[in-house]
Amino acid sequence: MTVRTQRNRFLAAGVAVASLSLALTACGSSGSSDGGSSAPNASATVNEVKADEKLAALVPADVKSAGKVVVGTDASYAPNEFKDDNGKIVGMDVELANAIAAKLGLKADVQDSQFTAIIPGIQSNKFQLGMSSLTDNKEREQTVDLVTYFNAGSAIAVKKGNPDKINADDLCGKKIAVQTGTTQAQEITDTRNPACVKAGKPGIVNDGDKFDLQTDVTNAVVSGRDQAMMADSPVVDYAIKQSGGQLEKLGATYDSAPYGVAVAKGSALAPAVQAAVQSLIDDGTYKQILTKWGVEAGALDKSTLNGAVS
Repeated sequence: MTVRTQRNRFLAAGVAVASLSLALTACGSSGSSDGGSSAPNASATVNEVKADEKLAALVPADVKSAGKVVVGTDASYAPNEFKDDNGKIVGMDVELANAIAAKLGLKADVQDSQFTAIIPGIQSNKFQLGMSSLTDNKEREQTVDLVTYFNAGSAIAVKKGNPDKINADDLCGKKIAVQTGTTQAQEITDTRNPACVKAGKPGIVNDGDKFDLQTDVTNAVVSGRDQAMMADSPVVDYAIKQSGGQLEKLGATYDSAPYGVAVAKGSALAPAVQAAVQSLIDDGTYKQILTKWGVEAGALDKSTLNGAVS
């Protein structure tokens, strides 16, 4: 899968977003530059979410009596989950978690966690939910139930106007920025460069120009050090908006798969969460939240429970 799996990634995305903003302060909003997503506006208001009595009735008694759901998230992955300048956990996933809880007559207690500790935390009841850009796949469905709520994949960005005429289907011989430890870095090593060798072409330079921070990946393209960048699609879309028109998406998102809210296997909370997500989709709150964070290109029309196909 190209979206978030158990690997080291986006180690300081909250710092990265702040740094990117500082690096690009001379520019304004980029507007709609990637096929329809709006510019992110973290201060935008979203309709107040009120409890739905029918949905609240689906909540298991122990969770209802606690009055809250504890949500595990790895707050290092803007714009989905990251820490703002004040250390508060914010982002698309966080706001959706709050909205889901509100629909169910609960509060969301969002807690920072190592990514690899989220599913074990659900299994041990440390967390009731996991919302951290978790890909819904068959392997994960063996240990937790997953309620789908967003579609993501890999994407490529270049400087506005694509001055180097980069072809998304042929990156051979190009300088491509990636973050260390990501699937995109692995994609270059395992898939793209072997294909270049087979075609008799030079490979992507140095198996990709690797950086520890996603901000440095983005700035490498803005500065002209590298010709393109590869990352998960929400990150690319968000970076484009933050760049003030200096970047554009190259081609379409590829290898897409849904993110899922993780819930304990067999828990009665899963259908309640699914119903809450669908209700947020139907009443428009979901789209407001995604638009606020500039990631509405990944919107789903229908939430499913354990809908992985691979």
